[in-house]
Amino acid sequence: MSAESAAKRIAWLAREIRAADALYYQDDNPALSDADYDTLRRELIALEAEFPHLIHKDSPTQSVGAKPSGRFGKVKHVVPMLSLDNAFSDEDVVDFCARVKRFLSLPSETNIAFTAEPKIDGLSAALRYENGKFIKGSTRGDGQIGEDITANLATLDTVPKVLSGQGWPEVLEIRGEVYIDHADFETMNASQVAAGKAEYKNPRNAAAGSLRQIDPSVTASRPLKFFAYTWGDVSAPFAETQIDAVRRMADWGFDVNPQMRRHDNPKEMVAHYAEILNARAGLGYDIDGVVYKVDDLALQDRLGFVSRAPRWAIAHKFPAEKAITIVEAIDIQLGRTGSLTPVARLTPITVGGVVVSNATLHNADEIERLGVKVGDSVEIQRAGDVIPQVLRVVKPSDKDPFVFPSQCPICAAPVTSDIDTKTGRQDVVRRCTNGLSCPAQAVQGLVHFVSRQVFDIDGLGERQIEAFYEKDLIREPADIFTLRSRNSEIQLETWEGFGETSATKLFDAIDARRSIPFDRVLYSLGIRHVGRTNSRLIAQHFTSWKMFWTAVPELQNPVSDPYMSLLGIDGMGQAALGSLAEFFASDANYKIVENLVQHLDIQDAEAPTSDSPVAGKVVVFTGKLERFSRDEAKARAQSLGAKVSGSVSSKTDYLVAGPGAGSKLKKAESLGVNVMTEDAWLELIT
Repeated sequence: MSAESAAKRIAWLAREIRAADALYYQDDNPALSDADYDTLRRELIALEAEFPHLIHKDSPTQSVGAKPSGRFGKVKHVVPMLSLDNAFSDEDVVDFCARVKRFLSLPSETNIAFTAEPKIDGLSAALRYENGKFIKGSTRGDGQIGEDITANLATLDTVPKVLSGQGWPEVLEIRGEVYIDHADFETMNASQVAAGKAEYKNPRNAAAGSLRQIDPSVTASRPLKFFAYTWGDVSAPFAETQIDAVRRMADWGFDVNPQMRRHDNPKEMVAHYAEILNARAGLGYDIDGVVYKVDDLALQDRLGFVSRAPRWAIAHKFPAEKAITIVEAIDIQLGRTGSLTPVARLTPITVGGVVVSNATLHNADEIERLGVKVGDSVEIQRAGDVIPQVLRVVKPSDKDPFVFPSQCPICAAPVTSDIDTKTGRQDVVRRCTNGLSCPAQAVQGLVHFVSRQVFDIDGLGERQIEAFYEKDLIREPADIFTLRSRNSEIQLETWEGFGETSATKLFDAIDARRSIPFDRVLYSLGIRHVGRTNSRLIAQHFTSWKMFWTAVPELQNPVSDPYMSLLGIDGMGQAALGSLAEFFASDANYKIVENLVQHLDIQDAEAPTSDSPVAGKVVVFTGKLERFSRDEAKARAQSLGAKVSGSVSSKTDYLVAGPGAGSKLKKAESLGVNVMTEDAWLELIT
């Protein structure tokens, strides 16, 4: 798959997974099984691994869950409550173990112990104890902020109100999963039927709905249980290994999973996985895989985290479900960047308890590869999102092959594919050439602008954006911030679905977003290849919007200082910089941004909070590092607030040079950059 095809596929997967996350985390009403969801995530992870420069900050692999619903008070997690990366095969597990060793710069023959335990399919929760007493409980939420459900969690018999035993830290946050076992679930549904009410879909939905009741007495009436398996904020360490930590949790009164074991190699780990998979039906509660964790907590600290998950743990998920149905039609959906995505409309079929009627076909090349056409019987897989994927044609029909449109189905503009300037290959993603003049692209761009991870304007979703666009009231982002001042002529309170109160709430929600961080403003523009991660990198590089805006004209020159300095940022690539320059080369885009920022108070990028001597410093690593791997060196520097760059410039503060350092060392010396050895670097940061 080409980079352009991958970009299109990645974008589609991200959209679908985010929609599924909202249904799962906010509404407790998933549209697909966990296995199906995981299959989609698997594909996204594989594509991002193959094309790391296409990883967007808004990717589901870079974030966790969904924002709190607003029904409860908010709780900011002192330690982010992250998710886990996934493995889907035995080979993935072997690769995970190898990655851990590479990151730690350990020989491949080194033995590292891992724990393995069932992955409970329930609702994640955090329990905070102070001086041994339970004082607060919360959901995971979006990983940074959860919901305060203290009163509800206090009703669970398996949540100790006072810790047993001894030796617990003064502050201890225990994390785990709230669930309902199979026997209790059957009893609950029998009661529902007897009362003439609808049955619960599955134990996970029942547990989530029960735990997030406004009235704690309702929660108390439900048979909820809690398994503890990890911890968050603690005032002092309480163990040296994962397995000992979990044993101590059991001593303090928590239920822990009896299936947890310690293994010394991947062979033992996958054997345990197979054992748990075979025993799955008899466990008495739902699980959707096995979680492996590095047992040594000191190694966990060294491995650290990526944006949404720890490097020292992974979830080995169970297989997704498949089914066979018929393709009734093939439609084209248009994305905010103009990408045309073919979607198969299917004869509805139940897969894993969910009725499926749509499946992605990704792009024109994928249609050709599969040979799929209307009337075919196809095998589908619910692989991780609302819209599953077509795996293969089982029985072809006698219908004509599908002809991919050469014109945009919305605005009739020509459709084209990008050409990779390096390889000369044509991208598999086909795009409408009409830009924001295409109504579909304009609407989707505005929907992105107001979405949760961007401006997060409550009450302004896709339906409202479409209505405002159709009435010619919102055509560009700046128009959103003038709605209140124009309401004398708009009279929003008279619209169907609105009233005086809801109109005022919307205007207030818009005004509340006038103060916005630099990186979110940049991300809101929807520039291709400039997702959340790159937006944050750029914001941290320039610090203020004013400095960035001053540099924008120079981005058209690939040898200018602003362009070269951005290119030197670790994690930035030519694709992102090319898109950034191309976007601002358009007078129309430039004017749109200029109009927008007049209505905003753009907050500077946060300065590093670390009190380390390298906080805010630009660091370059070169040569062969002997004390740690390059990845570990970068991760450690960034955790201390340093900016890691891939090239030396006059703005470089430190060059850490190992044996074999070449041109970077010479350039650093010529510029008077502070050059140091690994030992000197370690002495500086410790």
